[in-house]
Amino acid sequence: MKIVILIFVLLFSFGASVKKQAKDIKELKVRAELNEFRTYPNLLPVVEIVSSRN
Repeated sequence: MKIVILIFVLLFSFGASVKKQAKDIKELKVRAELNEFRTYPNLLPVVEIVSSRN
């Protein structure tokens, strides 16, 4: 019976470890994407007002 409980605990800990690693990888991807956007110039269009001030 102890072996069954030990196997269950090992599987549970392995699953928790995989879940944490997946979460960490997602966070790293988001952080890398945000860092990539910092290197881009401002891509917003420039608006020029050409009407008279009357």
